Amino acid sequence: AADIPCAAFQSGWSNPRIEWKFQKGSSLVLFYYGGELTEPYKNRVQFSPTTIHFSTVTREDTGKYICEVVGDGSQIAKSEVNLIVQGAA
Repeated sequence: AADIPCAAFQSGWSNPRIEWKFQKGSSLVLFYYGGELTEPYKNRVQFSPTTIHFSTVTREDTGKYICEVVGDGSQIAKSEVNLIVQGAA
C-alpha cells in the first residue's frame, strides 16, 4: 500500500477543486477529476483532500503524482510526489 500526500491542499480555501495527475515519461493521466476517480484507479485508490491511498501498488505505478488545487478566487497550488515502487511486479 502507499499514501501520497497532497501538500498543495489549503484548508483555508473555500470549496477547493482538486485534481490528481500521474506522469510517466511523456504520458500524463488524469486520475482524479471532477470529484471522481477514473478507471483503472477507481477500485484500488481512496481519495481524501490531503492524501490519496493506494491499496496496492505495482511497478507500473512508479512515476510522478501531481496534485493541483484550485480555489474559488482562482488561486492555484500544485505539489508533486515521485513514487518509486521496487520489488515484485
